[in-house]
Amino acid sequence: MSDSIRVPGAILRRRQVEQIVGLSRSTIYQRMKDGTFPRAIPLGGRMVGWRASEIELFLVDPAGYRVPSTTSGEEHGNG
Repeated sequence: MSDSIRVPGAILRRRQVEQIVGLSRSTIYQRMKDGTFPRAIPLGGRMVGWRASEIELFLVDPAGYRVPSTTSGEEHGNG
């Protein structure tokens, strides 16, 4: 696994995420919509990224991953 995913608080861009998880862009966005892939976070403009820590959690069990529900009702952008 890349060293960049091990940096605390690292934000990964889409191409990095695609390489790490082995999924295509369309599959990533469909799974985000279904709640089975971590949500993207807006970085400004049209740029989005993913928290490395959330991608690591996804990789533990890709088939069983579910987005944790937020208790504050806060919505995350999915770019």
